[in-house]
Parts: sequence; structure tokens; C-alpha cells
Amino acid sequence: ERGLFPASYVQILRGGGGGGDAEPPASRYANVPGGGGYDPPAPQAQPQPPGGFALPPLPVASTFCPSPLVQPGGGLGGLQHQLQLQQQQQQHQQQQQASGSGDDDDWDDDWDDNSTVADEPLAGAAMAGGGGGGGYSDFDGTGRYKVSVGSGGRAASGSVSSAASAKSTATVGRNLNRFSTFVKSGGEAFILGEAAGFVKDGDKICVVLGPHGPEWQENPYPFSCSIDEPTKQTKFKGIKSYISYRLVPSHTQSQVNRRYKHFDWLYGRLVEKFPVISVPHIPEKQATGRFEEDFISKRKKGLILWMNHMTSHPVLARCDVFQHFLTCNDDKAWKQGKRKAEKDEMVGANFFLTLSTPPTPLDLQEVESRVDGFKAFTKRMDESVFQLSHTANEFARKQVVGFKKEYQKVGTSFRLLSQAFEMDQQTFSIGLNRAIAFTGDAYDAIGELFAEQPKQDIDPIVDLLGLYQGHLTNFPDIIHVQKGALTKVKESNRHVEEGKMELHQADGVRDRCDTISFATLAEIHHFHTIRVSDFKTQMQHFLKQQIHFYQKVTQKLEEALQKYDGV
Repeated sequence: ERGLFPASYVQILRGGGGGGDAEPPASRYANVPGGGGYDPPAPQAQPQPPGGFALPPLPVASTFCPSPLVQPGGGLGGLQHQLQLQQQQQQHQQQQQASGSGDDDDWDDDWDDNSTVADEPLAGAAMAGGGGGGGYSDFDGTGRYKVSVGSGGRAASGSVSSAASAKSTATVGRNLNRFSTFVKSGGEAFILGEAAGFVKDGDKICVVLGPHGPEWQENPYPFSCSIDEPTKQTKFKGIKSYISYRLVPSHTQSQVNRRYKHFDWLYGRLVEKFPVISVPHIPEKQATGRFEEDFISKRKKGLILWMNHMTSHPVLARCDVFQHFLTCNDDKAWKQGKRKAEKDEMVGANFFLTLSTPPTPLDLQEVESRVDGFKAFTKRMDESVFQLSHTANEFARKQVVGFKKEYQKVGTSFRLLSQAFEMDQQTFSIGLNRAIAFTGDAYDAIGELFAEQPKQDIDPIVDLLGLYQGHLTNFPDIIHVQKGALTKVKESNRHVEEGKMELHQADGVRDRCDTISFATLAEIHHFHTIRVSDFKTQMQHFLKQQIHFYQKVTQKLEEALQKYDGV
């Protein structure tokens, strides 16, 4: 209602529609004087904007609002009237946008209901309805800005679009939530066909069809990597201290030393690069007690588990940044490789370009069913892993503190009984006294065995459960990317049915969704494979350690029993 506009667009006329004796209204604009002693100039010829064409109406989608020309006979009242009409028209358009689902069919004709940003107009485009150039190339013939619907296409000019023009411009829309995992991972950009990059043969990641469905192609050169000898080192003449771990990959047999911050840097690069792969979590950071022996030992065990999962993954084990981490010994080469990894272009949407999948299309309903089943599985597994971890920790705490204390109480009681019997000076009771005292000592030893046993059997299970808790927190995001791709396929099919999209465009969306689905199913298969192997090995180790533990307890009891044979 208020504001400045070019003075050449305004003409003050005498004798408006209100009669010659009517008092002119007060002006609402700073550059147009109001009534009260003001003598307007004589009528002049109506000026035209530069370029030789008529100024278009107020564009709805633009923040630039040129005022319309004052019509003859309207005076300032006519100017105000037209501004009010335009304001009402703009409010009406805003109400339609705010209502959203109130008129979806009309909305989808020119705009996409998921699109929040219009593309910039073509620079230098000719103005419809005018022969000259000028600054109005952003407008089409209807006074609207030219906008993009979806990715790449531009909306058709004119207030009424034909079915053919709708097909040529309508594409799958963008998500309104720009912070979702589907968007941030690059999955949306890939599905919309916006990913572009050159993929070298060495960067290709292959998915093959195995007996149980899609799976990652096996690593032709499997290897392992040991982590040992954590040592405390200093820098800056002892001002700063840190723990260094010695790594020895089996395929190079060359030692490298890495700090925790190097593991943390590698983990960040891997998470950024592989949005549909569950990168195992490294042990958590700790602000205090970093140089205590128990903490160093626990972190070392966590890093060993992490390394085993890294080297056993067909994709992660072969990626360049991981190999650089394992093999680089030179400081200068390390920094160069670090910068190269941080500038890697095959991340986000471009990562999906590196995937090489089987040509056979997937059954979307079957994929959706398998992903939903895996989602339910991970939820149930997460709950059971949390429960087992809590129970195992509590049981270990009782063994270290409670059981040891109780067995030592029993041992002390046996020794007190032996001391009481020693008050009898009969020689035939000496053997019994010694046997009872030995039994007390045996129970003390059993208490110590209980206190040490969790390190052998329960702690390894808890460490493994912690690693899998990290995996289980990764999969909701991986599933979200696949679900987002599947939603875009359904949306494109709906556009085809409504005649808003060509069939070949929808087929492109479907093919790219298959690429994401193949990778997701391959990662699910790898997770199940490594899970079965890990828990089989760990449960065997646990039961063997339990058997060995109770054999040692039995041995202590048998030794005590033998003491009574000579009494």
C-alpha cells in the first residue's frame, strides 16, 4: 500500500470521475503532494516504459512490485483503487498457497507441491508482447516470472497450459524438509537425475545377485589388520601427550602408527562418502582418564572390533581413504592423501553413480516388504541388545564385587571355624583343622576367580553388543534413503497417470530407485552375514570360557576335598 515507484509512471489528471468541484484527496505517497493549495500541472502525454512495450501486471511470484499506470479520469483515487485491487489479488494468491491441499489439481499444474524454491529466470530472454529488450526479460506474456518445476524444466508461459506442455515440464518434486537424511545424503538429487560426475573404473562398486538376493561383490584380496602396543607419546617437548596404536595390515606387513584422532577423521570421511553403508562406530571419546591402563585396554579392544568389521566389509575394505589410512607412512604423503580425501567428488549424490547393479529390475513391492521386515527386525534386535547389555553389565558387576565378597565371607567363616578347633590340643584333630582352613582358602581363591572372569567372557560380549548398537543406529537413516527413493517412484507413477510426466522420465526415476534399492539390500545381506559369524564366534568363546572357569572352580573344590582323605 505504501512505497516509492518511478515518477515517470504517474500522471496527475484534472477533472477526475468525482466531479470538478471535488476536493482532491490527501496523498498517501511521499513523492505525490496532497491537497491544500496544490495546483496540478497541465495534462501531458502518457509516458511509456523503455523498450516500446506495455508494462505487465504485477507478478505474483516476485518480490519486485512495479505499480500500474494511472488510468485517465481516475486521479489519485484511481491509483489507490488499482493498488487495492492488486493487493487483494496478491492476498488471494497467498491464501491459495497457504491452503495447500485445498486445490491440489490447480496447484500442481504450474507449481510443484514439494518445491519451495523457483529457479532464476533466464537472463536476456525476450519479453512476450514486446519487441525490445530492457529489464523485463524475467516476465512471460502473462506477467508471471518463469519458474522451474522439479529439476531442470521451466514452466510453460500463459495462464492456461496444455497437457503436452505439462508433461514436458512436470517432474518429481523436492521434499519440503531439506534437513532429512534423504536430502542430505544426496539420495534425492540422484533420484531427480541431478548427479553428474566422471566415474573411474577403479571407483566402481559392484552389486551382484547371490543365492539370497543382492549382495556386495566379494573382495578378491581379503586381508586383516592387527592393532597392538598402545604407547604414550609426547610432542611439543612434552607439553602434549597422546596414545599411539601400532597397526600392521596383513597385505603389506608394514607397520604404521595412528592416534585416536586419525581413527575419528577416517570415520567422518567414511560416513560422508557411503550413505547406504553402515560404517561401524569407533569407541567413544573420553575427556578424562585417557591415560589410565583400564581405559587404554578397553579402547584397544573396541578398535580391534572396529577394524575387524572394516576389513571384512567388501566395499569399505577397498576404498581409497581406508587404504591410505592403513598404508601411508610419510607425513607429507599423509597430508596430501588427507586433502585428496576431503575433496573427494564421489560423495553424496555422486556416490550413487559409482554403483554398478544387475540389469534385472527389482519388484518394488518385494523390496518394500523386505525393507519393512528388516526395519522391524532391527527394532526388535536393538531392544534385545540393550536388554542383554544391561543384564550382562549387571551380572559382571555382581561377579566383580558381590560374588567375590560373598565367597570371601564363606572362606573367612571356614577359617574362623578352623581356628576355633585349634583350641583343642588333641593330635588327631590337627588334620581336620588344616583341611577346614584350606577349604576357606579355596573359597577365597574362587572369589578371586569370579572377580577376574568377566574380562574373559562377559566383557567381550558387551563390547560386541556395543558395536552392533552402533550399526543398529545407522540403519534407520539407510532405510530412510531407500524409502525416500521409493516414494519418488510412486510420485512419478502418479504423474504419468495424470498425464503430467512422460513415461521415459518415470522410467529413469525407477531405474535410479533400483540402484539405491540394490545397494540397500546388499548392505542388509552383509549385515546378516557378519552378524551370524560374529555372534556364533562370540557365543562359542563365551561358553568355552564359562566351561574353563567352572573347571577351575571345580579344581579348587577337588583340591580342598582331597585334604580330608588323610584325616
